[in-house]
Amino acid sequence: MRTELFDYNLPPELIAQTPVPRGRSRLLVLHRAEGRIEHRKFEDLTDYLVAGDTLVMNNTRVTARRLKGIREGGQSAEILLTRPVGERSWEALVKPGKSLKPGRTVQIISPNPAIPNPVATVIGTTEEGGRTLEFADTATRDALATWGETPLPPYIHTPLERTEEERYQTIYAKAGGSVAAPTAGLHFTTEMIRSVRDMGIATAEVTLEVGVGTFRPVKTESVEDHEMHHEAFHLSAEAAESINRTTGRVFAVGTTSVRTLETSGAKTAENSGRRVTPMMGDTNLFITPGYRFRVVDAMLTNFHLPCSTLLMLISAFASREQIVHAYEVAVQERYRFFSFGDAMLIL
Repeated sequence: MRTELFDYNLPPELIAQTPVPRGRSRLLVLHRAEGRIEHRKFEDLTDYLVAGDTLVMNNTRVTARRLKGIREGGQSAEILLTRPVGERSWEALVKPGKSLKPGRTVQIISPNPAIPNPVATVIGTTEEGGRTLEFADTATRDALATWGETPLPPYIHTPLERTEEERYQTIYAKAGGSVAAPTAGLHFTTEMIRSVRDMGIATAEVTLEVGVGTFRPVKTESVEDHEMHHEAFHLSAEAAESINRTTGRVFAVGTTSVRTLETSGAKTAENSGRRVTPMMGDTNLFITPGYRFRVVDAMLTNFHLPCSTLLMLISAFASREQIVHAYEVAVQERYRFFSFGDAMLIL
């Protein structure tokens, strides 16, 4: 299948640069069976849920930090800390990478003049082309989690104020380790979650750590030649039990929840009366048209980048033709796209 089939034209002004208040986004509803599209508000989501359904959410938390640094020769550097590893290290993306090879050091600029700049030693490289940075001790390493700023996706050019950084976290974010938020969940308010539960709809939380690969487009001419990135995930016994008790439909909130559920479901022999099994590990599941879904019945998502693995995933859940049409309609109707944009419900 050609990658260009998942390209589309998007006016730059439709890329949302700032978030609207939670729960106030628009909601495009796509009914797969008849191809019908509705235009609703996100708060209308409960109109499509009934008792017996289960809403599955990714509770990952964005812990990546963007920091400034000074190289050995005094030149500047940019460091994106992606996740802590070992006792004293962070995995990171660095600029310029050519100058920060294993064995080199870089100072991290302290936000407080009273605190000396900690020195990081590059001790290795990562599969994503990043670096492993080692610090003097665990306390120094951990302190960096509160420095710098939350990194926003590269297509967002308006930074969040320090006091607004929680807007790039879901209200149920718990487990750290992500470089980006599971953005379909950004729309929910505490009141809406409470209302859903009061309706007799179960909620279950899974964890998938969103990695840097989520922003990388598919560059191969053929979709089948793309090498999917790995991301750590966890589906607990408690969450699996809740999902397996579902008498209605499993609603996945976001593509990260979809990948977690389908990875866990794929290992269940003939499903054996269950939808999923508890599991922890890494997944590089690449869902493209032709994939047979075993767990997910409905999907809540945002609008995705052209030629992205996420656009391919939703094109597998509906059809490429339905998604192409829905995106054309979304552009005509001036929906807001990407992380801080509007939502889409696929039934």
